[in-house]
Amino acid sequence: MSNNQEREVLLSCRDLKVSFPKGKEKFYAVKGATFDIYKGETFAIVGESGSGKTTIGRAIIRINDSEGDVIFKGKKINGKLTKAEDREVIKSIQMIFQDPATSLNERANVDYIISEGLYNFHLYKDEEDRKKKVVDSLKSVGLLQEHASRYPHEFSGGQRQRIGIARAMVMEPELIIADEPISALDVSIRAQVLNLLKKLQEEKGLTYLFIAHDLSVVRFFSDRIAVIHLGEIVELASSEELFLNPLHPYTKSLLSAVPMPDPEVEKNKKLITYDGSCHDYSVDKPKWVEIKEGHFVRGNDAEIAMYKKQIENK
Repeated sequence: MSNNQEREVLLSCRDLKVSFPKGKEKFYAVKGATFDIYKGETFAIVGESGSGKTTIGRAIIRINDSEGDVIFKGKKINGKLTKAEDREVIKSIQMIFQDPATSLNERANVDYIISEGLYNFHLYKDEEDRKKKVVDSLKSVGLLQEHASRYPHEFSGGQRQRIGIARAMVMEPELIIADEPISALDVSIRAQVLNLLKKLQEEKGLTYLFIAHDLSVVRFFSDRIAVIHLGEIVELASSEELFLNPLHPYTKSLLSAVPMPDPEVEKNKKLITYDGSCHDYSVDKPKWVEIKEGHFVRGNDAEIAMYKKQIENK
């Protein structure tokens, strides 16, 4: 993989904030997220339930309103857009949802489910062309032409997720937000879906924002990983670097929870519990700092000095 400086940034978030009303106050589910996603890479956001990772995905696709800047291909997309810009963004950024059981319309057959985006944006020349696009999309995810006339309840969970992927792929997007696309699936099916996503990425030059709570899944699937805790991104590095040199105590606690294949190692492993009170931000406020090239961490001056020492001693 080439140096980050030479790579094209497809999407940037700058000081992204997402709030929800809480009585008369606002509750911030995402607080000042800043990151870039490079063209062709898989960028993962990892954190436990309720940390704000899905909210970031939904803000990018504009299901949730947001403050700050979401910049796609050099243009700010959160805020007022012309009709033409709006259409372009919807077509270019697609989402694969977490639960294949609830994200497909039970009353529609597969042909209609996959065609919905084609109908809305009239992305086909004639009926023959539309049918061909549906069949090609089904085949690309390992399903058959005859599946088009069936309904979602006739499929297994893994097949339903493939239909969800086909629905996103038919739009020929540049960026796909995959929101925990395998967490609702059986373990045996998970690898198949991940391999399918990888294959489609290689064939079509896709960029993924992959949202997950399981670090062991994203380790082999992602190029870079951002770790989020209570709405704040606390660490960001390449997949390899994050596993070799985790700095933030929350990242260390997540890594300690990854199961080990060796039963002896797993039995003797020490779980690290994260306690936010280990940070004293009363006077010395935290900042988002690049500790070494491509490795960012959130911390105050005292913590940053300590993290730098850890890196130097490696």
